[in-house]
Amino acid sequence: MIFVPFADGHPAGTPEGVLTGFVNARGEALGRPVGVAIDRMGALLVADDVGNIVWRVIPR
Repeated sequence: MIFVPFADGHPAGTPEGVLTGFVNARGEALGRPVGVAIDRMGALLVADDVGNIVWRVIPR
């Protein structure tokens, strides 16, 4: 997953990796993000149907 900064409704910067590492060097899926949502605290929730887990992503 990537983040693209926007300004005035247009892309305004370089895309940045936010949640990566779902594919290994052989191209095999280690995870597969299939759904996203935002929780009440503003964290990104990502459902992974290969790992059977929901990731909660917060800013550093």
